[in-house]
Amino acid sequence: MASTLIQFRTEDTEKIKSIQILDKLGLTLPAYLKMCMSRLNQEQGIPFSMKLNEADTPGIRALEKAGKIAKEYNISDMSPDEINAEIADVRK
Repeated sequence: MASTLIQFRTEDTEKIKSIQILDKLGLTLPAYLKMCMSRLNQEQGIPFSMKLNEADTPGIRALEKAGKIAKEYNISDMSPDEINAEIADVRK
């Protein structure tokens, strides 16, 4: 089977940290990357969760809360002009 070279850029510190972790696990960076690609192919997708941690997403939580409030007060269908007018009124 033919092999191919894959290259990409990353920060030096990320590479060093990764190599240090892999060294403790008895792996090399190329071996780890090959394992990742192999699992990707076996799973036919990312072999781990790609969900955002709710604790890491305060902006998303704020938007969700704003959406719930808008529905509660029946203002979820406001136009941008109506929203800006409300904001202007509050700032007065």
